[in-house]
Amino acid sequence: MNGQPLYHGGNLAAARALFPGAPEPWLDLSTGINPQAHPLPPLPPAIWARLPEPGALAALEAVAARRYGLPAGAGIVAAPGTQALIQLLPRLFGWRRVGILGFTYGEYERVWRQAGAAVTIAATPEMLEASDLAVVVNPNNPDGRLLHPQRLAALAAMLASRGGGLVVDEAFMDVMPPGHSLMPLLPMPGVLVLRSFGKAYGLAGVRLGFAAGDAALVAAIRAALGPWAVPGPAIEIGRAALAGDEWLPASRARLIARAAELDGVFTAHGAALTGATPLFRLYAHPQANEIFMHLGRQGILVRHFPAKPEWLRVGIPAEDNAMLRVAGALASLSFAGCVVSMP
Repeated sequence: MNGQPLYHGGNLAAARALFPGAPEPWLDLSTGINPQAHPLPPLPPAIWARLPEPGALAALEAVAARRYGLPAGAGIVAAPGTQALIQLLPRLFGWRRVGILGFTYGEYERVWRQAGAAVTIAATPEMLEASDLAVVVNPNNPDGRLLHPQRLAALAAMLASRGGGLVVDEAFMDVMPPGHSLMPLLPMPGVLVLRSFGKAYGLAGVRLGFAAGDAALVAAIRAALGPWAVPGPAIEIGRAALAGDEWLPASRARLIARAAELDGVFTAHGAALTGATPLFRLYAHPQANEIFMHLGRQGILVRHFPAKPEWLRVGIPAEDNAMLRVAGALASLSFAGCVVSMP
């Protein structure tokens, strides 16, 4: 048997094509998105009929700056999702030697190579020092690796001394303990920090993200995005969620408890926990490929990595019945059959 790789999480159409006999509804554990979404605020009907007001966007960015601990001297700009920001970076900035701390989210390598940059996947932070631009996903996707913000600040200072820059993707930082974000140390020359709204708040469909840091870089991004880049409903939903102080810590506690249950389920079947955040777990198993295929046939989608065939990244089930479904599917797995080789 051969299957096609699902490079991004959440692609249920591709999953249904790969596993046409899988039962519905699918249990999608492939995305690393909070399975319990922040409640939506009431939205006035007029918000769907009007262009977003500049004042509303400024209010959203101010609330985000407070939530992320951004100092007064740094800039911040809202965008229609972090992916939109990643796509913009090569077109805006002239860095040609790009070092990406790997193994990580593959879109950074793709967009910079398409732009003609010389891309190096660095195995260690020290290897990034030879680059014009360094890219660090922190905590890393898919293994949750964390670099201390002072280590990142030192790297940024070294790169800036010769006209270089640093991009730190903090898409999963909202659910981490305090003290790991680079945001409070901004601004620094040539440094951008990206944040995703939808992952931690469980509202990925809102398509909202932020870039913060060096005022000149932030201004260039704002100009490239142009007017009305963020829809009015997304502005209001983001502002309401980011302004609250209680929901996120409570959600993080629930995620940690659920993650511990999930670890028990997978380790009971021979998997080793090799990395994690409260939004996803990374397990290693010599037959991870077969587990991926078996779960898919049961209508459960997890992340498999062709470049790391022993790895599975699994999101957190929201409810008891979802956890039981995963446990039951794993209990029915026999390794007597073929091991499927993914391209």
